[in-house]
Amino acid sequence: MMSTANPGPLTLVNNDLVAITTLVGSAMNLATQSLLDADLSLAEKVIQADANIDTLCSAVEDRCLELLEDKRSTGSELRSIIGALRIAASLERMGDLAEHVAKQARMRYPNAAVPQDLRETFAIMGGVAEAIVSKSGAVIATKDVSLASEIAIHDAEMDFRHRELFTIVLSPSWAHGVEAAIDVTLLSRYYERYADHAVSVTRRVINVVTGEPYVAVDITS
Repeated sequence: MMSTANPGPLTLVNNDLVAITTLVGSAMNLATQSLLDADLSLAEKVIQADANIDTLCSAVEDRCLELLEDKRSTGSELRSIIGALRIAASLERMGDLAEHVAKQARMRYPNAAVPQDLRETFAIMGGVAEAIVSKSGAVIATKDVSLASEIAIHDAEMDFRHRELFTIVLSPSWAHGVEAAIDVTLLSRYYERYADHAVSVTRRVINVVTGEPYVAVDITS
């Protein structure tokens, strides 16, 4: 007969983190669509849904703090709890970054915030964001740290696109004006930071699984 035992508190925390990765992935996917299509309804949907992501992340943090108060927690359990706290914070920030993209789309509506000749680049960045958060969710769910190499590839692609856009905006041939330059620079930064937080999530899991020291990601926003 299969066991009907209830999952432990750390398993519940882990399951919640996986669910949140799905939400922040969907948020960035919809935000990208709203950006490329100047779709106000999609932008509003992302902005309104961010409160739910914040609530779920706060619930995870509260549960982790309760577990930290349990004096029976072992060293490995404490590492898992602290890792979960950090992961929840990164996921909340990823949701915020998706919201920023949607707000940029809303601000420029009914016009597009992205020049026509850069739509493909932002579509690629949206796809990379979707891939990297999906892999991060898989790492949390399975503890398969070998996926870190694939996540690093996605992050390198995002960094490349970010640098490419920066070069385009600073080029003498830029013909879209200052306002569009600011929009593109900000949006590119949001996508880059989103990927950086996904990398941070993965490194937290590696620390929990292997005990190797956490290697900080340069994230300033």
